[in-house]
Amino acid sequence: DILLSQADRVPVGEDQRQHLELARDITRRFNDMYCKGNPYKKRCKAAKIPSRPAFTEPQAMIVKAGGARVMSLTDGTNKMSKSEPNDNSRINVLDPPALIRSKIKKCKTDEFKGIEWDNPQRPEATNLLNIYASVQPDRSRDDITEEVKDLTWGEFKPLLAEAVVNHLEPIQKKYEEVRADEEYLLGVLRDGAHSANDIASRTLRSAKVAMGFTLLD
Repeated sequence: DILLSQADRVPVGEDQRQHLELARDITRRFNDMYCKGNPYKKRCKAAKIPSRPAFTEPQAMIVKAGGARVMSLTDGTNKMSKSEPNDNSRINVLDPPALIRSKIKKCKTDEFKGIEWDNPQRPEATNLLNIYASVQPDRSRDDITEEVKDLTWGEFKPLLAEAVVNHLEPIQKKYEEVRADEEYLLGVLRDGAHSANDIASRTLRSAKVAMGFTLLD
């Protein structure tokens, strides 16, 4: 999909970087083997297509902020995942406010006093602070640290729950609006499919020309 759609930047998590590197390796190998020299340019001219490389080499877009990798609510050393059987381990985008509050109230914490970032003995504290910061992008880390450093978990969890609820509310509202308009939704899906097919068809044609296949239009 990455190569067919000519994606130049791909948002991925750090744990997915290896898959993107494979796509980059394939791109470089193919372009070096088939997309250089006068014979290639002549084939492109005959096919009436640009003589640029057939595939675009994608770059990884990895968010560097602390919330880029969100950990489980039940274990701060494991990544939050949709495949985890325990639904309480994650916040789903469409979770209702009451459920979000319940999950955060039950989430794993520790026995230490105060709340702090980057203490290797307190992975849950770092994770919950990362979540708190990621749903409030207008606030600085220092500002949040000053707010929470002397709080107990009983005091912090309601603040975190409300911040998450407030952050997800407009997203959930927009989802419901779009989901309710089925004609519009199907139209977007149809237009997107046509656009993706057009790009993929052009990419496939370029790859065939690069390899010297005879095209039957």
